[in-house]
Amino acid sequence: MAPAAGVSVVVVQSEAGGRGLVSKLLLEAGYDVVELRSGEEALAAAAADVPALVVLDIRLPGLNGYEVCRRLRDTYGESLPIMFVSAERSESFDRVAGLLVGADDYLAMPFDPAELIARVRRLTERARAATKPRPPSAAVGSLTTREHEVLTLLAKGYRPAEIAEELVISPKTVATHIQHVIRKLGVHDRTQAVAAALGGKPHRGRTSVASA
Repeated sequence: MAPAAGVSVVVVQSEAGGRGLVSKLLLEAGYDVVELRSGEEALAAAAADVPALVVLDIRLPGLNGYEVCRRLRDTYGESLPIMFVSAERSESFDRVAGLLVGADDYLAMPFDPAELIARVRRLTERARAATKPRPPSAAVGSLTTREHEVLTLLAKGYRPAEIAEELVISPKTVATHIQHVIRKLGVHDRTQAVAAALGGKPHRGRTSVASA
């Protein structure tokens, strides 16, 4: 199977010509491409099915590319590769701004088609390698301090609402941390996350942990 086969890339460009060019090159390279024209559509598409890569322009109707990038990064962490491709914003400070809001790469138009494909392949293959199963101890070690705190309370039998109260954060923030923990540990729900953290041993807590 070709490296790009079955790999979904979302291309978000407001200008039809640029969007068509990028999509055509990716399709020819074997990628599955979803073409969108607005930031709101990009966020909705990612929420429905997280792609292997998001290719963003800066100038978009509604939310601009910088804001879309920041929201995607806040929601999906480092697991979702994001690349800017822009014809209008090509100065060095534009590239710096894109990287500062969380983008993994920035390519200005016009570009060499081979360079675009090479950069896309690097990002998607790196993300795929990062999602390969790791030993539970190694995966737990990748959690942030706050994610460790949330997982520890889950292991003690706390429910999300109780975790929010204990850590003085919102229930929505707790839910986001739990999603990140589940993704980083390579499991499917909160119960499996607790089991992975405890090395598969049953936990002794106040209450049982409900599945996500």
